[in-house]
Amino acid sequence: MPTVKPSTVLGRQLGEELRKFREAAGVSMAQAAETLDCTKGKISRIENGHVPVRTPDLIALMQAYGVEEPVSRERLAALARRANRRRREGWWHRYASVLSDTYVDQIEMEAICESVRTYQVQLIPGLLQTEEYGRAVTVASRAWRTPEEIDRFVQVRIARQKRLTDEAPIEYWAVLAEGVLRQQMGGPHVMSAQLEHLVAMVQKPNVTIQVLPFSRGAHSGMFGPYLLLSFPQMASLDLVLTEMPTGNIWMEGETEVACYRTLFDDARMAALPPTESLALIQRIAKEYRS
Repeated sequence: MPTVKPSTVLGRQLGEELRKFREAAGVSMAQAAETLDCTKGKISRIENGHVPVRTPDLIALMQAYGVEEPVSRERLAALARRANRRRREGWWHRYASVLSDTYVDQIEMEAICESVRTYQVQLIPGLLQTEEYGRAVTVASRAWRTPEEIDRFVQVRIARQKRLTDEAPIEYWAVLAEGVLRQQMGGPHVMSAQLEHLVAMVQKPNVTIQVLPFSRGAHSGMFGPYLLLSFPQMASLDLVLTEMPTGNIWMEGETEVACYRTLFDDARMAALPPTESLALIQRIAKEYRS
């Protein structure tokens, strides 16, 4: 049976709360390590969300930190359960055979985040793709070879899109380089339908799409695609996912995340306003139909 890897963000949230309780109680890392009969390094990794917290360890730490209030104890216990089990319990688990670890992490984070901001230079982002466009991208990637693998991966991509329409949808803001709209995937018919889908999506109050036209020239965010995920009430948990041909990379450091926040702000300021972006999308969609 494969090891269940804890969710980074949930683990960090649990670790952050444990750190606050430890400091409020005046307990040093060395003293916490004595409680668990472990090294200070393990306490540090727990507080940074890099290792799971077993139930006996959590109980021992709460006792050492004087966490006696039932609501606080249950919140920490529930957070630990979610952090350690989310991958096993998520709908995406049944598609594990066609998903990389990084992609599973992305789906997990989308399931609990509050907002996603993304800049794309080549492709329509996955949460906005039609099935036909997503299939064309999947086939072109050559990462999935059999028809069954391709079908399953496309199913995952479509299932992810429910985060834009569920009871508590994420706030989604995409800045697309103009080349994204003009790079043909699947031919003119597929592209026309895809751009019409973008037109429909921007009618939703939680979806914003801007286009950065060729005429804008050089700008600070033009060097690669990325996603910036934000989480409720805790900006310190924000994450960046950079997309690369050899594999996507998560960035968690506050300095790195702050840099990408600035890059995204630069991109959206350089891009056309939403209404002008919509007009451009509609114009290019018409070109594909002609």
